[in-house]
Amino acid sequence: MTVRLYYKDAYVCDFDATIVEVADEGRRVYLDRTAFYPTSGGQLFDTGVLGGRRVVDVIDEETRIAHVLDAPTLPAGSVQGQGSAPGESVKGTVDWSRRFDHMQQHTGQHLLSAVLEDLYGWKTVSVHFGDATSTLDVDATATSAAKLVAAEARANAIIAENRPVTTGFESADTALGLRKPTERTGEIRVVTIADLDRSACGGTHVRTTGEIGSLLLRRTEKVKQGQRIEFTCGLRAVARARADYSALSSIAEAVSSSVDDAAGVVATRLEAAREGEATRRRLAKELDAYRARERYDSCAPDGHGVRRVIEVCPDGTLDELRGLAHAVCALPRSAFVGAIEATGQVLVGTSEDSGLAAGPVLKAAFGALGGRGGGSARMAQGAVEGEVVQSVVDAVLEAWDHET
Repeated sequence: MTVRLYYKDAYVCDFDATIVEVADEGRRVYLDRTAFYPTSGGQLFDTGVLGGRRVVDVIDEETRIAHVLDAPTLPAGSVQGQGSAPGESVKGTVDWSRRFDHMQQHTGQHLLSAVLEDLYGWKTVSVHFGDATSTLDVDATATSAAKLVAAEARANAIIAENRPVTTGFESADTALGLRKPTERTGEIRVVTIADLDRSACGGTHVRTTGEIGSLLLRRTEKVKQGQRIEFTCGLRAVARARADYSALSSIAEAVSSSVDDAAGVVATRLEAAREGEATRRRLAKELDAYRARERYDSCAPDGHGVRRVIEVCPDGTLDELRGLAHAVCALPRSAFVGAIEATGQVLVGTSEDSGLAAGPVLKAAFGALGGRGGGSARMAQGAVEGEVVQSVVDAVLEAWDHET
């Protein structure tokens, strides 16, 4: 059984231990005791150095802990304190910056869960701690910005009060006042935030709420079990706030505004842009209708009384071509064949009363010339190599000549 030093003191980062077993060609090491925290309860594992090798994963195997190394341990006796065989001594060092970050996030989660339940009755359903942000799922049907801001303010006020955070071991049968009932039996580890929360937890935590530093709520989303709240704590929250401010400053500079006024300026400009886009689309539709009528009137009907509009452009976009195609095909007994030479794109359309098909005809033309595409009987599109665009157009027109 591995003695877990972090249970009693999460601030222990340097320790000596004895190797109990080595597996996986020396890459997996078991110790009699360890300060390395394994992935457990949603909290990520510690990293660091063991016997001169990097610890890249720590796995909880119930009664013992596996330390996964980036390379086999060094040969026995090569350097003092760097053993590689059972019975030898080995030195371990936990990466403190990662450990302390996890302590801030985990204690901050206990604090946030307690505040949300105390203020709104939202119970924590699940927790996920990530490398950049963490999330808390609560059983709320909905949240609001006002409630989240109030919860964030309350949590940070408790952080500023610097309340003690203590850990201890109690019997599961007699442990009272736990925020969430535990399914464990026998002795359990209880983490307490003074006058706020008692939770059964085996994770690493800071000694006072002040060491959490800060708590920042970011976004929420609806999930199956309720609402998911994204949060960060401590130095991570400061870094996130700095990144957010830098992004906001860039936006403010781009719109020639102060940071405080940027949101209003952006909203005004977006509304103006939406109105401008609506006007552009309306005018484009009117222009397409005008161009369609002009080309339609200039075309002589074929033997079946259908006017075929052909539009081969050296460049442009398919959307521009599509607007003209729809306008043409809205006219009686009409057909449209368009192409963009630069991109090899081809668009074919027919009116309902034309008696001509678009999709099957274009598909057949592509099959003969190596292009790909398709669509409905009324509208179809695809692309070929640029130099055979005209051949596709000719093939479509020839196919229509044989349709009745």
